Amino acid sequence: MTVKTRFAPSPTGFLHIGGARTALFSWAFARHNKGKFILRVEDTDVERSTQESVDSILDAMQWLNLSYDEGPFYQMQRMDRYKSVIQQMLADGSAYYCYCSREELDALREEQMSNKEKPRYNRKCLNNHEHDQTRSPVVRFKNPTDGVVVWNDLVKGRIEIANSELDDLIIARSDGTPTYNFCVVVDDWDMQITHVTRGDDHVNNTPRQINILQALGAPVPQYAHLPMILRDDGQKMSKRRDPVSVMQYQEMGILPEALLNYLSRLCWGHGDDEVFSIAQFVEWFNLDNISPSPARFDMKKLFWVNSQHIKNMDNVKLLEVIEPGLIKLGIDVKELDITSILDLVKTRGDNLNTITQEVAYFYQPQTASQDDVTKHLTDLAISLLNAFANALDGLDEWSLEAIKAMVKEFCAVQNIKMPQLGMPLRLKLCGTTQTPSFDAVLYILGKNNVLSRLSKSIS
Repeated sequence: MTVKTRFAPSPTGFLHIGGARTALFSWAFARHNKGKFILRVEDTDVERSTQESVDSILDAMQWLNLSYDEGPFYQMQRMDRYKSVIQQMLADGSAYYCYCSREELDALREEQMSNKEKPRYNRKCLNNHEHDQTRSPVVRFKNPTDGVVVWNDLVKGRIEIANSELDDLIIARSDGTPTYNFCVVVDDWDMQITHVTRGDDHVNNTPRQINILQALGAPVPQYAHLPMILRDDGQKMSKRRDPVSVMQYQEMGILPEALLNYLSRLCWGHGDDEVFSIAQFVEWFNLDNISPSPARFDMKKLFWVNSQHIKNMDNVKLLEVIEPGLIKLGIDVKELDITSILDLVKTRGDNLNTITQEVAYFYQPQTASQDDVTKHLTDLAISLLNAFANALDGLDEWSLEAIKAMVKEFCAVQNIKMPQLGMPLRLKLCGTTQTPSFDAVLYILGKNNVLSRLSKSIS
């Protein structure tokens, strides 16, 4: 049997961070088992679905590099298939027309609740052929009334739901549009999905979908319902206060592989491993080691994982990632030894934006704040920098060792400690007091560049 999984987002907004984890686990399970991963866009909510949302989801999947083998399939393009199956079910008696009005259904619900009964449709229209012919009917699935629905959830274990708890689900609206739970069933059947990995908010849908699949004589996939991702304080994540859109993390300077690495650790683990490649994750991943307890999203931990991926990244790949930002700043990396710069700065930030800024000041000094200028560039400091420039101008050999020796000798002659020179020197050269070792900065900038920057005043 070929393993086939699917990710099926609704295009009513951006790709949520929880959806990204669902996509990751579905993708990884398919890849681990040499199977196929399908992308399906569930766009039957016509009023809320937008092309902008579709594009946003596709862009996020591409950025995360979660490639799919089939799709994207769009449910709105499969309407003829859904309607054909509904007609088949009406013919074989597993579905029926319901002509009840909203007012009748509301009255029934109120009566059942007042009698402390579970609200459910009373099947008035199942065998009643006396109805208002002017009213457009819905189509209901004839759910079994006895027995239980049982499945072995790959995350939550055995789940058992009595059919008496389930209603005769509406599978087509009065305008003929099929409903979510029905479309999902037909799609999973037609696309030969073997494993459904999704959020545990879908647990209540599963017994209904299993019953429809069985009524159609279709195979039932295995289900794995993933627990919710909460804030680090245990509250539900909210787009009003949390970065829940995948592409927000791109803007924050998170590497896609770092985000996937971190998401993979939310409810799943491999021993004590915290930082690993996506290839390793695919090799290790299975659905058996997923905890059913909610995960907590720790932003500090994510940035730490990101810093480790940046530090371990090949310089060629790192430059490829940050170069668009450097180009926007008008920086030509060929002017200096970019490899040496990256070796210096890649351990100094936990996000790509910081790394880009660290690289940028080698090419374009930042504009220092007046407070920094006042604090570090006193008359004494300026005098010291002028003396240092003269000493540097007389340096014949431009090597890291020669620069270190010259700096040490200069500080001894001036009777100062290294930080007394380093702070104003960094500010003068780079516009910031936070740089790597300043002798390394001097070496990379080159003698002419250093002397030119020292000769300019900072406003």
